Amino acid sequence: MSDIIHLLPDSIANQIAAGEVIQRPASVVKELTENAIDAGATHIRIYIKDAGRTLIQVIDDGKGMSETDARMAFERHATSKISTAADLFALRTMGFRGEALASIAAVAQVELRTRLKGAELGTRLALSGSELQEIEADACDEGSVFSVKNLFFNIPARRKFLKSNEVEFRHILNEFERIALVNPQIHLSLYRDETELFNLPASGLRQRIIKVCGKAFNPKLLPVDVKSSILTITGFTGRPDSARKRGALQFFFVNGRFMKHSYFHKALMQAYDRLVPAGEMPDYFIYFTIDPASIDVNIHPTKTEIKFENESSVWQILLAGIRESLSKSNAVPSIDFDTEGSIDIPVYSSENNHRPLKMPQVQIDPTYNPFQNTASSPRKNLEFDWSKLYKGFEEEKEQPVQSEIKHSQDEAAEELFNACYQYKGRYIITSLKSGLAIVDQHRAHIRILFDQYLSNIRRHKGVSQQILFPEIVEFTPSEALMLPSILEELYYVGFDISDLGNNSYAINGVPAGLEKPNPAVLVKDAVNHAIDTGCRAHEEICEAIALSLAKAMAIPAGKNLSVEEMNSLIASLFASSSSTYSPEGKLIVSILTDEELNKQFR
Repeated sequence: MSDIIHLLPDSIANQIAAGEVIQRPASVVKELTENAIDAGATHIRIYIKDAGRTLIQVIDDGKGMSETDARMAFERHATSKISTAADLFALRTMGFRGEALASIAAVAQVELRTRLKGAELGTRLALSGSELQEIEADACDEGSVFSVKNLFFNIPARRKFLKSNEVEFRHILNEFERIALVNPQIHLSLYRDETELFNLPASGLRQRIIKVCGKAFNPKLLPVDVKSSILTITGFTGRPDSARKRGALQFFFVNGRFMKHSYFHKALMQAYDRLVPAGEMPDYFIYFTIDPASIDVNIHPTKTEIKFENESSVWQILLAGIRESLSKSNAVPSIDFDTEGSIDIPVYSSENNHRPLKMPQVQIDPTYNPFQNTASSPRKNLEFDWSKLYKGFEEEKEQPVQSEIKHSQDEAAEELFNACYQYKGRYIITSLKSGLAIVDQHRAHIRILFDQYLSNIRRHKGVSQQILFPEIVEFTPSEALMLPSILEELYYVGFDISDLGNNSYAINGVPAGLEKPNPAVLVKDAVNHAIDTGCRAHEEICEAIALSLAKAMAIPAGKNLSVEEMNSLIASLFASSSSTYSPEGKLIVSILTDEELNKQFR
């Protein structure tokens, strides 16, 4: 039998490695920008065309590379960051594996122009699918210019599975925001199809957060500053009253690197326990500074999952730090010991009390008898005629219990069939021919409103009522990127929205009959719902908007309803397209059949 195990060619091995590191255009932006940061750049410009499919260009003013280093940088496992295994546990740079440039070159056409500081000439390299095409001297600026063209040109199947330009660019924007938020000392710029989206000069952390996320965040930020022997925690957390159900901005960074950590997220959420409504999330921007030897950043190809040596201790320190920040801002209720305006009750002291204490005296009438009817009694005659208590009882006892019901038996049955009863402000109970129906009133109203809004969008029948004073809303870059793609659907629901530029929009009109006072929240919820679900098709966007508005407008669980309101809700529910399940697939109506009910009384 012949041998079947063999070594893969370098071209294929590089493509396999690229699949772990380069998942989409955003991965290229992340790797090239982090390399520029490691090179000591103070100004980085990023140019994107066709959401990264056609071009990703990163220009930096870092220290640059020599010709030899430029050539070696594209070899697998070539790095300037580590020399021994021990260096893996003392990392203070972003990249270190030496796979990024090799992986990028394996799946794209790459051009590098770089010059060392102080050198007369630089170097230009051109690669395609890991193959070196050109290398020559070049009169370029100090620093480096990486141009990545035609990503996945040699892997058509991979290129085919890229999402729409809006989705892919949103991923690029997410990577840019993470890098910008953790490197406020670097001037960063982002351009999309020759349009400048961000120009972030070097600044302080709070100013960088406001510049990236919008001016509306400034009053919402509470500073966090904790120092311990294990680590230092700085940054900002959001005020409890600014928490929201969708679109909360939540970031953890450790030693200048973005990370995802569900365990620490739970610690932070525990600090907000009973301060924010269920289902709502606060914003936070938390920065850990810790000894690199106590963390492991090499457990995931994208290095966003990081393992801590003392996770439980960090958890406790983070929880205490967030609680302290909230308490300093008066977000956490505290006992008020202020005595201003209160009644001054003097403390008893025998030294300053000249009058002797006297036991209180109670005066009584020893001759009083409540059952004695005599003229001599000083009290009013209180004799009670006990026979009156039973007068008429014999006659009433013989009357039927339901004598006040004047309807016939058939009329009573018909009345019972249409009756609705509310249980604990959450469920509506009514009888059907098949049994007893228990209806979740909140989910039922979501189904009714969802069908109504979706119908308005499809038939272009949304009715808008103008607002006397238009509401100005500032969106985050990610939200502003999604909003234009759903503006038409929002218009057909009844929203009248105009673009003011710089990620700001004016809400001039809202759907007719809108009772909720904050249309900005409804629009933001619709936008973030579309972002979360990654809607692409027109029908999916319509459903996302209809569902978001329906959930925001539906009557909540716990609201008491009148008989008329319950009857109207039940009638509308059973006239809808699906009365059994909500748009999210949750049960609305549970039927307790007559047979099941009879079994309970056997």
